[in-house]
Amino acid sequence: MKIDSGLGAELPRVADRVTAAEAAGLDCLWAAETTNDPFLSLTLAAEHSTSVLLGTGVAIAFARNPMSLAYTTNQLQEYSGGRVVLGMGSQVRRHIEKRFSMTWSRPAARMREYVLALRSIWASWNEGAPPGFEGEFYTHTLMTPVFAPPPHAYGPPRVFLAAVGPLMNEVAGEVADGVITHGICSARYLREVIVPALDRGLAKSGRSRDEFEVTCPGFISVVDDPSKMDKARDAMRRQVGYYASTPAYRPVLDLHGWGDLQSELYACSKEGRWADTARLVDDEVLDTLTIVCAPGELAGEVARRYGGLVDRINVSWWRKEWWPDVEKELRAL
Repeated sequence: MKIDSGLGAELPRVADRVTAAEAAGLDCLWAAETTNDPFLSLTLAAEHSTSVLLGTGVAIAFARNPMSLAYTTNQLQEYSGGRVVLGMGSQVRRHIEKRFSMTWSRPAARMREYVLALRSIWASWNEGAPPGFEGEFYTHTLMTPVFAPPPHAYGPPRVFLAAVGPLMNEVAGEVADGVITHGICSARYLREVIVPALDRGLAKSGRSRDEFEVTCPGFISVVDDPSKMDKARDAMRRQVGYYASTPAYRPVLDLHGWGDLQSELYACSKEGRWADTARLVDDEVLDTLTIVCAPGELAGEVARRYGGLVDRINVSWWRKEWWPDVEKELRAL
């Protein structure tokens, strides 16, 4: 099991965060895109680190075009010495059209083509392949010497796709190097929906599961002070209520017979009643979609839910007093 963590969005804290992550032996730090540009954080992280992988978890693909993203990731891949993992997500239609003023259509098909376009552009720079990508959504057929970065020793970054529904997971299995599962994802949904879709995609690409990585659903909170357990569960309840209010994640709730809950959460979100979304998340839902536990329970809980299914786990924080034992247990999974 590979062990990852989040990098955070505050630039002044990046150096300390990445130094601590390398000291703890973590495998990858992921920079989300929320109130920030994740590539700024990763550039700073590359400057202050030597071994940990640096990933976007995730960069919003449809807010950019493949050529602009290819330039950014190619330069960062060279600067970091080949440590970049490009995690991309589609976001949802409302944000793409109303927040970013960009085009939304057939997200799975568009994402498949986006990844193929990226690979074509990177190949034109690193392998001397002629620029000639022509697709339904993207066309990249011009590359003159003044705009072509010279080849470097590290090749293109790996590409992971954030995916919830079966179509996007199938695309991930076909064209990506890994999948980033969403926090709103139960062990049952992973087994019954995600894994079969990934297998279909891998079969299309002629690859085996050993050539692909699956991340562990990420709503995990490690609580080393029993008196703070209720507070941690309440915080996670708010997080689940917020995300589960989004219609895009309804299939996960439907699988468990909780479709009506999603409708209620969505109604609360439309009316700005965010406190009510947390109150609607009962213990059964919370314990199905999240892990909130003491340090010594983490590895066992991950094994029980996701054993044999995932390759990477994201741990939000750690203390040196208990981390060595927990790391050893996770690595053994």
